Amino acid sequence: MLQISELTSPPSLELFSELVELLQDSVAGGSSIGWTEPPTTKEARNYWTQVLEAVGRGERMLFVATDNHVCAGAVQVAFAPRQNARHRGEVQKLMVHSQYRRRGTGRALMTALEGPAAARGIALLVLDVRSGDPAEHLCRRAGYQLVGTVPGFVRSTKGTFDPTTIYYRQLSPAAVEA
Repeated sequence: MLQISELTSPPSLELFSELVELLQDSVAGGSSIGWTEPPTTKEARNYWTQVLEAVGRGERMLFVATDNHVCAGAVQVAFAPRQNARHRGEVQKLMVHSQYRRRGTGRALMTALEGPAAARGIALLVLDVRSGDPAEHLCRRAGYQLVGTVPGFVRSTKGTFDPTTIYYRQLSPAAVEA
């Protein structure tokens, strides 16, 4: 059974290893999450260490989906550091392991982050998705509104420069007050 939890402290070594594998699997599957080729295990470990340090400093939130204690996916919300932007968060690095795609894992992660983000004072979520990726459909189904497309924004795993599409979602006032 799929469970979503917010990681607020360092995970077990087993979960940490699964996060490393999740990152490698996502990039190997063509996900546009910052790498043009799958990171080495060392690079992936360093990445997750930095993410967890940022979580510890209160600069971001990390949500992990598990299925029978196996990591199925993860997503992050990064907080804007400037005073005039502290009401917004950027949804980043939505990753769903290839074995768990098309089962509602991505949607569950996107839904799960909203309440905790609103509780932290986030009233606006923004994100960008490589144009044409399946994640675009997920964004629309999750209630995100299209802003526009930027051509040649990201280099793909194939070496091409692809456009990205920007979306936003306003959290309801009731959710922000909760």
